[in-house]
Amino acid sequence: MLTGFPPVADEQTCILILGSFPGEASLAAQQYYAHPRNQFWRLLSAILQDDLASLPYEQRLLRLLGHRIGLWDVIAACEREGSLDTAIRRAQSNEFAMLKHQCPRLEKVCFNGKTSGRFEPVFAAAGFRTLVLPSSSPANAQLSFEEKLALWKNIIL
Repeated sequence: MLTGFPPVADEQTCILILGSFPGEASLAAQQYYAHPRNQFWRLLSAILQDDLASLPYEQRLLRLLGHRIGLWDVIAACEREGSLDTAIRRAQSNEFAMLKHQCPRLEKVCFNGKTSGRFEPVFAAAGFRTLVLPSSSPANAQLSFEEKLALWKNIIL
């Protein structure tokens, strides 16, 4: 059984971006979005006009929190061969009930791709604004970076 990462969020977090589950490169590096072709850090760098992608990982996280944006995944643990979401088996979801206590200013939950987007109704029913985004994964090559960026800019609106 593979285990995901703890949330990157604090009491100032207003926006939370939820992925599905860390890929092999991320698990090996113990870093969110560590695959070099994943566009997550590049997208956020462009949106926030802050070159997060060039920073060491720990500084990226601190800077992201400074923008009041947090990170987590919908899946806490699972079995999976490779990095594709379609290969996820025996998934156990994270405990989201603690979010309202840990992040009292949380207003908006964004979902990085379709797999995490399946949880959108749960967060909408809890009163959060929600946004399902195209995946930043290199496996999602249907949209160009510019097309993804146009949609991802809605994170901060």
